[in-house]
Amino acid sequence: MTHSDLTIKIHNSKTRKKEVFEPLDPKNVRMYVCGPTVYDRAHLGNARPVVVFDVLNRLLRYAYGDEHVTYARNFTDVDDKINATALMRKEAGAEGTLEELVAERTEETIDWYLKDMGALGALEPDHMPRATGYIAQMIVMIEDLIKRGHAYPDGAGHVLFSVKSYPDYGKLSGRSVDDMIAGARVEVADNKRDPMDFVLWKPSTEDLPGWESPWGRGRPGWHIECSAMAHDLLGESFDIHGGGNDLQFPHHENEIAQSCCAHPEGEFARYWMHNEMLQVEGKKMSKSLGNFFTVRDLLDQGIPGEVIRFVFLSTHYGKPMDWTAKKAKEAEKTLKKWYAIAETALDNEEPYIGVVNALADDLNTAQALAEIHQLAHAEDAPSLRASLLLLGLFNGTTPEWATAPTADLSEFEALLATARETAMQTKDFSEVDRVKAALLEAGVEVRMSKAGVELLPGAGFDASKLDALK
Repeated sequence: MTHSDLTIKIHNSKTRKKEVFEPLDPKNVRMYVCGPTVYDRAHLGNARPVVVFDVLNRLLRYAYGDEHVTYARNFTDVDDKINATALMRKEAGAEGTLEELVAERTEETIDWYLKDMGALGALEPDHMPRATGYIAQMIVMIEDLIKRGHAYPDGAGHVLFSVKSYPDYGKLSGRSVDDMIAGARVEVADNKRDPMDFVLWKPSTEDLPGWESPWGRGRPGWHIECSAMAHDLLGESFDIHGGGNDLQFPHHENEIAQSCCAHPEGEFARYWMHNEMLQVEGKKMSKSLGNFFTVRDLLDQGIPGEVIRFVFLSTHYGKPMDWTAKKAKEAEKTLKKWYAIAETALDNEEPYIGVVNALADDLNTAQALAEIHQLAHAEDAPSLRASLLLLGLFNGTTPEWATAPTADLSEFEALLATARETAMQTKDFSEVDRVKAALLEAGVEVRMSKAGVELLPGAGFDASKLDALK
């Protein structure tokens, strides 16, 4: 079932305004998103674009149908950081060649990434190309750029792109040449004709991953990878290109230059979307501040993936997002209430139109959640269920963490009630504090009022921890 009459609006970074999304071909809607460099676990900031563009992917499939949407997200699996981690392993005594250790690290990290992103409810893209699988296409593209006068070899194994050969360079980021020179992550290479020229190919030592090319054994520069993979999978022109706004310059700017110069008959990506960055407790995430953590860190702390996703969706993708422990706790409570209602629905109705319209308005996920709050208040279980499915917050089965555990806690209620009654007379509350602390440690929610004591098993309830009170 399709809903192609749905009007979707997105903020196009290219034009700096919100525009109605009109695909090149409604039967073949195409999106490319820059994926990770696979040298370590994905940190929380890495996960934000995954969730943002997963929601967009779901919305596009709702509007145009599964079979009419192609979503590609790459893995950069050739990079100096990957080489460095492999070198550390070799120096620590790991067996195998450096190239074998690079491959081993890559496989391990990709596996981690897919499992961690899956825990956040992200669907796997239709294509997950690895840069190392497209070296031949990159070499062909570089050769073409040289022939067309847009790139040049320096004679020392490097090939560089000539920025001045592309007059529109800088339009995406809106930067002047002076700004770009000051802010560029310029790779070291001899014989640059212009300070802004960037590397398309660079030499590789015998022990590191490398491929034979017309310019000698080497490996691609970072920027050419996405251009070659996007062209091979999606064509000279496709609909949407996404990523974090930290990639807008120079990575996306360079992608446009390479692609439009190599394939002037196309327009590369027609709509560009960039998500804002993430903070933790109001501060930039950094190891020096001690607030740097990976998605796996949070999952291992017992924070469910659905909760992480909910917190992400609570802020519009175009605004900076602040991760806080308070937001996570509130999200967990909210989701438990929603799941309790949603699981009573027998059929998957259509998602509530208010939720759909919110997402169609430049992925306004915060508004979509507000609409779902109203559905929950009205206890509209079918619409709630379908809307949660659309947002990727529900897969049809209430997760185990959200299922209220059952237990007979009456003897502990009596124990705490007696301790409290005694304390009221002696004014010594140490026994009350001891019992209450043990209950809380066991994941029991303690409610004390004039009416008496009520104990409820919480999300982390562990009955074995109550043995000490018996």
